[in-house]
Amino acid sequence: MNHSIIKLSVFSLLFSFLMMPLQGQVADGRAVGNFFKASGTPVDPKVSVSWNRYYTNEGLLEIYEQLVAAFPELITLESIGKSYDDRDLWLLTVTNKNNKPHDEKPGFWIDGNIHANEIQTAEVSVYTAWYLAEKYGNNSFITDLLDDNVFYILPVMNPDGRDHYMNQPNTFSTPRSGTMPLDDDGDGIAGEDGFDDLNGDGHITQMRRRNPYGQWRTDPNDPRRMVLAPPGEFGEWELLGWEGIDRDGDGRLNEDPEAGRYDHNRDWGWNWQPDYVQRGAYLYPFSLPETRAVRDFVMDHPNIAGAITHHNTGGMLLRGPGAREDERLYLREDVQVYDALGALGEKIIPGYDYLVLYQDLYTVYGGQIDWFHMMRGIFTFTSEMFSRYYLFNEEPTGGWGWGIHEDYFTFDKHLLFEDAFVPWEDYDHPQFGEIQIGGFKKNYIRVNPGFLLEQELHRLMAFTLFHAYHTPRLEIVELSARDLGGGLREVTAVIANTRLIPTHAGIDLRNRIERPNYVSLEGGNVLAGMIVQNRDLNVVEEQLREPAVIEVDNFPGMSTVTIRWIVEGGRRLSVTVDSAKGGVIRKDL
Repeated sequence: MNHSIIKLSVFSLLFSFLMMPLQGQVADGRAVGNFFKASGTPVDPKVSVSWNRYYTNEGLLEIYEQLVAAFPELITLESIGKSYDDRDLWLLTVTNKNNKPHDEKPGFWIDGNIHANEIQTAEVSVYTAWYLAEKYGNNSFITDLLDDNVFYILPVMNPDGRDHYMNQPNTFSTPRSGTMPLDDDGDGIAGEDGFDDLNGDGHITQMRRRNPYGQWRTDPNDPRRMVLAPPGEFGEWELLGWEGIDRDGDGRLNEDPEAGRYDHNRDWGWNWQPDYVQRGAYLYPFSLPETRAVRDFVMDHPNIAGAITHHNTGGMLLRGPGAREDERLYLREDVQVYDALGALGEKIIPGYDYLVLYQDLYTVYGGQIDWFHMMRGIFTFTSEMFSRYYLFNEEPTGGWGWGIHEDYFTFDKHLLFEDAFVPWEDYDHPQFGEIQIGGFKKNYIRVNPGFLLEQELHRLMAFTLFHAYHTPRLEIVELSARDLGGGLREVTAVIANTRLIPTHAGIDLRNRIERPNYVSLEGGNVLAGMIVQNRDLNVVEEQLREPAVIEVDNFPGMSTVTIRWIVEGGRRLSVTVDSAKGGVIRKDL
C-alpha cells in the first residue's frame, strides 16, 4: 500500500478534527444601538480598547485593571515578581472562576515582550485576554473554553526593556535586553558608549557621508533609498552606522549601550551555554529576575499543558529544538501533535510558516521553548509576528538596498505617506565632519503599522485558542457496576481524552517529569483495582498497592483508558480523575 496516502489520510483526519470547533459558530448580525455588528467582534464591549496602537506599561496596566473591574468572575490580576528595575510582572489569570479552582483545569501559558523592541507581542497577549472575557457567555466555543480551561497571560516579561524602547531614542532593533548596564566592550566601564540621538527626534537612524569612492548610490527611483553601486563602479555615499559618537575613544561607535546586550531568551535552564558560545547569555541559567519569576510560576502550576511565547519578526510559528543535538529528544508522538497544530496555524494565519527553530532559523541555546518542552513537558510554540508578506499580502518582490528590502520603502511611500521615515538632513558631526542623518524610525520594520495590527492580533489569538482547545480534556464517558454476588460488585470506568494533546508528553514519560494521573474510587471497600488492557478478552493489569487509587501513566490524545475495581459494600460510589495537566473531574455512580 502507498504509505504517503496513509500519511495524508491520517493528517486529513487530524486536520478535520482540529477544525471541528469552527463549525456551527453563527455570528449575531443584529444592529445594536447605532452600529451594525461585524461578525467575530465583541458587540458593545465592556472595555473599549483601540487595537491600532501600542500602550506603555502604564497604559497596559490601565487596561488590566479595567478588565478585572468589568469581569471579576473571569479575570484575576497579580504580580508574579519584579524586574531588574523593580517593575511588576503583571499576570492575568482568565477562566470561569465559579465552577472549580483554576488549578483543577488544564492550563495554557501566554507571554510577550521578552525582548524589549518586540512590543506588539504584549498587545496580542492582552487582546487574547480581552477577547476571551468579552465573548464569554456570547459564544459557545469561548464559553466552553473558559469553563474547561485556564489561561495564564503575562503580556510583558520585560517591562524595563519595553519602557526603554518606547521612551528613549532607539533603533527598530534595540534594545532586546532589559536595562541592566554591562561592560559590553570590555574596557572596565559599563554602558559608557551607547547610541546618541544627534538630531533629537527620539529615533536612532543612520549616518551617511558623501564619498566619491563610496559603495552606495542614491536610488534614482527613490531618493530616500541607497543601493549598492554596480560591480566595478564607485558610488557617492559611505555608511557610517547608527547615530552615535565615539565617546570613549576606542574607535568604535555604540558598542557599549546603557542597556547591556544580554538576552532573556538565552537564560533558560535547558542546554544553556555561556556567552562565548551563545551571545546574550548572562551568568548562569535563570540569572535574570524576570526569567526566574516565570520559572517559579510555571513550576508552581503543573496544570500548564500548552504555551505560546510571542516574538517578532518574520511570520513564523516555531517549535524546538533550538539545537541540533536535541532533535532526538523531540519524540515522534510529540512531533505529530506539533505538526497538526502547526498546519492549522499556517492555514489561519496567512504569511506564517510552521518551522523548526534550529533547522529553519538559527541555533538557540538556553531558549524558553526548549525549557518549557524538555523540562516541563509543555507543548510550546514561539510566534514571530509581522513580516514583509503583510506589506502587500504577497511574497516580497524587488531587491535589497542599505540592508532593507525595497518593499518597505514602497509601502511607507504609498500606504503610510512616508510617516515612517526620517528625511535625510545635514549634520556637523564632531568626528566625521559633514554628514547626513536619516532612515526609518524605530516604530517601523519590525513593528506592525497601526492599521495592520488588529488583524494579526486576531489571527494569532485564534491559533492560540485552538492550541489551548487541544490541551487534554478528560471525560468519564462510562461508569457502570455489575453485581458479582456475595456483596461484591465490579465497577468499570472509561476515561476519554477528547483532545490531541496527551496528559503526558513523550518527553515527560521518558524523563518522568510529572506525577502519574490518579483515578480513584470512593464509597466502598476496594479489594482490587486494575487497568483493562483488552476489555473483550478480559486482559487486565492489576495494581496490587493501594487498589482504590489507580495510577495511569498517560491519557494519550484522542484515546480512552478503562479502569476496573472489585468493591465490597458501599452504596454511593464516586470516581475522581486527578491529572496534573488534564484537570480534576468527578462522577458519581
